[in-house]
Amino acid sequence: MKMWSGRFRQPLDPHFEEWQRSFPFDQKLLHFELAASGAHAQALKAAGILTPAEFGLIVSALDEIGRSSEQVADYFNDPEAEDVHHFVEKKLVALVGEAGKKLHSARSRNEQIATDLRLFVRESIDGIRTLLADFLKVLVDRAEESRFLTMPAYTHLQRAEPVMTAHWLLAYFEMFRRDGERLLDCRERVNECPLGSGISQYNFFTHDCSSYDLYNFTGD
Repeated sequence: MKMWSGRFRQPLDPHFEEWQRSFPFDQKLLHFELAASGAHAQALKAAGILTPAEFGLIVSALDEIGRSSEQVADYFNDPEAEDVHHFVEKKLVALVGEAGKKLHSARSRNEQIATDLRLFVRESIDGIRTLLADFLKVLVDRAEESRFLTMPAYTHLQRAEPVMTAHWLLAYFEMFRRDGERLLDCRERVNECPLGSGISQYNFFTHDCSSYDLYNFTGD
């Protein structure tokens, strides 16, 4: 059943329905959807919306969904799932029943996708900066090896004055180091959590994600 099907008496045109589905490509956000759902479950438990027993069931089911996505070859083969949020809700309800539907309390799909994308970008930046640090080390090592070598510099595609090869390499070190600083600034800007901000206000009311342990939520 569609999440919005209550207002429609007839099914959508199959071509339009396929066109508006995002699950074929946003399924890569599953890891982040599960992490954000676990954090939201903690908030619902603290607010008294979820009982401790329901919270335990939901967290265990989210873990199981994550494991199954890595171990079951055709786990994502679900032609009815509209997006990754719908997919997780379906799997959750199948595992824990009506308690799974309560996880959507006080949460809109707008803030879900905003949170997932921010977590995706944050993790991607961390991965890029790790690779960038390795590359910068290589540049420094090569500069050290080349400290007594010279090479021609070019002006308008013509050879000009000689320069130290190490200086040329370290110029690129500085360029990429500044890129790393830009990525760090971007990470700080994206590290805001839209969860709990409401259906249409997630661009205006956000808060620092660092106050939420989205990857290690527990029942404590």
